[in-house]
Amino acid sequence: MNYKFFTQKKTATPQTQPIPGREAEMIQGRSGGFMFDAGLWKMLRRCLLVGTAKSTYYAGKHELTEDFVEVVRQASAENPGRVAEEILYASDGRAINNSAPILALVLLSMGEAPEAKTAFCEIFPEVVRTGSHFYEWLNYTKSMRGFGKVVREAGKNWFAKEDVKGLAYQLLKYQQRHGFSNRDALRLFHVKPMTEDHQRLFEWVVKGWEALPEEIPSAALAQIWWYEWLKRNPEKTNEAIIQGRLTHEMAAPVGKMDLSAWQLLFNEMPIGALLRNLGSLTEIGVLARNERANLKRVEAVLNNKEHLQKGRIHPIDVLKALKTYQSGGTLGRSKKTWNPVDEIVEILEKSLALSFDVVQPTGKVFMHAVDVSGSMGCPIVDMGLTCCEVAATMALVTAKAEKNYMIRGFATDFRDLGITANDSFRSAVRKASNQNFGGTDASVAYDWMIKNKFKADIVCFWTDSESWAGYKHPSQALAEYRQKVNPNTKAVYITLTPYRITLVDPKDPLSWDLGGFDPGIPRIIQMLAIGEL
Repeated sequence: MNYKFFTQKKTATPQTQPIPGREAEMIQGRSGGFMFDAGLWKMLRRCLLVGTAKSTYYAGKHELTEDFVEVVRQASAENPGRVAEEILYASDGRAINNSAPILALVLLSMGEAPEAKTAFCEIFPEVVRTGSHFYEWLNYTKSMRGFGKVVREAGKNWFAKEDVKGLAYQLLKYQQRHGFSNRDALRLFHVKPMTEDHQRLFEWVVKGWEALPEEIPSAALAQIWWYEWLKRNPEKTNEAIIQGRLTHEMAAPVGKMDLSAWQLLFNEMPIGALLRNLGSLTEIGVLARNERANLKRVEAVLNNKEHLQKGRIHPIDVLKALKTYQSGGTLGRSKKTWNPVDEIVEILEKSLALSFDVVQPTGKVFMHAVDVSGSMGCPIVDMGLTCCEVAATMALVTAKAEKNYMIRGFATDFRDLGITANDSFRSAVRKASNQNFGGTDASVAYDWMIKNKFKADIVCFWTDSESWAGYKHPSQALAEYRQKVNPNTKAVYITLTPYRITLVDPKDPLSWDLGGFDPGIPRIIQMLAIGEL
């Protein structure tokens, strides 16, 4: 027996304690472990991309959203222009949905500095693009700040669009949302019509048409005329759909919907609506194994990278659609059931890969460490998608683009998940979701790589960053790995929850922290691997 264990210089610190000398840079996570402080701006981006409207394993949605609100307020006071840039970045198809950017937009408008009001007005039209966005913004505004001058100006400008046809489309498609109707909004903002078409449109919104005009008033109001005509002639639904180019939101509430009517709607259905209605269209019979032309249209729309980008289709939207469609109606809000068509499942698999931004193989060696601890089994969005399932999907996207890689899962040990580039997204999600167990210790990935002399060019952690169960910090384990195996290894930590913690040592120039669910992350990882960033 001797005291060598006590007299030796300690190079590791339990994760439940801050690293000595670095206490000012670290904060305690909700799990009890100490991580580095990610800072105000990384926290802002995470909240915008991931959202806070869903509880996580360690925090409820009210607590998370209170943190989000405080972060936006602090950031708006410090640099409102940068806040506006972050909101735009997230709103442009990178956030799970547009709700977090819209909430942040309201908070930006509440900033005390004149620059905050100016920034709000400048980005408003680019964030609030649809009628649904507009009424969600109104709802948050009413609850949080009221209708002052800057809000009234934004509302008036939204209704004063030069494109009357586009405005009419939005007002017809979204006649009421979030406790507001078009009539409520027009009266609230006292909008004065700019043109005769605006005048006629606003009159329809407020009073409706007691009598149908004998002729279509103008090209801008043609859809509204055909909608009103259909209300009076529901048995002629097909004619109204064809002549008026009505969408399912317009025709279904007032027309007689049969298979032929849904076929007509399907022929013109935009990509977002198509993705959401695959199950319903299968149940109705529009999509079936013997409907080859319709299956080809689904493939042409969903397997087109340009269409996906233009429609701002987020990969998680596709993943949700894939999981929901494959379930045959047992998942999601739909009360319908259907027998999934195998070809559509394959189309969705390909669409999911296309919705991410990846390039040709880099030739580098990748280690993907997917957090499969208990906290990662918590749902992050509706329809049963968990943090772990999304992490496995994003890791697989990157792996499919490369030739030299390994995907393993970590909790308190580091295990083989059996996931390879040959897996479908469905099988990868299943393998990862069946593994959720135990506490979280990100350092075990480095321990395994040291023991097995696995020389990685870049190590990617897909995690909630709540690492607490290890006897040394991940940054200390990384330093040991570089000393013993590869001194040039780069580390990327993709944080998939809206927490203000990071496993990245801010003094490490070869480690990066990225906000999760951004479709561009796989491409960014590849650029980091080859030194383009």
